[in-house]
Amino acid sequence: MHFVEALIPLVAILSIFVVLPWMRMHYKSKERSQSALTGDEQLALTELRHVAERMEARLVTLERILDAEAPGWRERT
Repeated sequence: MHFVEALIPLVAILSIFVVLPWMRMHYKSKERSQSALTGDEQLALTELRHVAERMEARLVTLERILDAEAPGWRERT
């Protein structure tokens, strides 16, 4: 019975200083790897960025044309 009584504090100390930090690091790295984008997602995001940049360029061009052909159009909207 004395052996079991001596083992309890040892297990508690090992749990606090070894097991718990290991579990924390394990799940933190797992969370970090799952939050990263996959290759397909990265490619889709890049493609969407290019589409948005083209749309922005078109919008700037349209605004320039409207400024030249219909001055004051911004105040009418």
